[in-house]
Amino acid sequence: MISLTSPVRTRAHGWPAGPKLAGLCLATLLLFLADSLPVQAAALAATLGLYAACGGVFLREGLRRLRPLWPFLLIVGAFHLWSGRTEEGAVIVLRLVTAVGLANLVTMTTRLGDMIDVVRRLTAPLRRLGVSTRPLEIAIGLVIRMVPAMFARGRQLGEAWRARSPRRVTWRIVLPFALTALDDADRVAEALRARGGLTPAPEREV
Repeated sequence: MISLTSPVRTRAHGWPAGPKLAGLCLATLLLFLADSLPVQAAALAATLGLYAACGGVFLREGLRRLRPLWPFLLIVGAFHLWSGRTEEGAVIVLRLVTAVGLANLVTMTTRLGDMIDVVRRLTAPLRRLGVSTRPLEIAIGLVIRMVPAMFARGRQLGEAWRARSPRRVTWRIVLPFALTALDDADRVAEALRARGGLTPAPEREV
């Protein structure tokens, strides 16, 4: 799950992007190394504590942005319940919620430009070898920007369906969703071409 930077300012907004991303990588690694249910529950509680430490408004917004994750959690939980591996399913569900929650926390408190700067510093050796890292930087920026935009577009289509029909939203919104995604992709491509595309920009000091 990826979110845009939260307008609700917290102390975490002022922390450097590099340590936050490094901490996210380390925490995710530890989550996947731990198979204990109490450890996963404690990690989720700690994650919720981090959200709560940023204030009630920030906590509610963070939980709202995790809402699209629930269908996947239900599928995973139902499968493990059906197969008789309840504890394993609980571990996976808790791990997934915690990992996505931590990733959301980082993206909510870190500007996109700061994250791209971290990637740029990490890939500096490639540029010294003559490899352009601009496509990677643009790709990361597009993913972080477009994923929440696509979620918002899906919600808009669902609301439009409910406003015009008493029936539940069905798979029929997939086609208009795909068409709007393609239209957005065309617009982004045109904007990139207007700004020089993937041509390497003049190198800055790193």
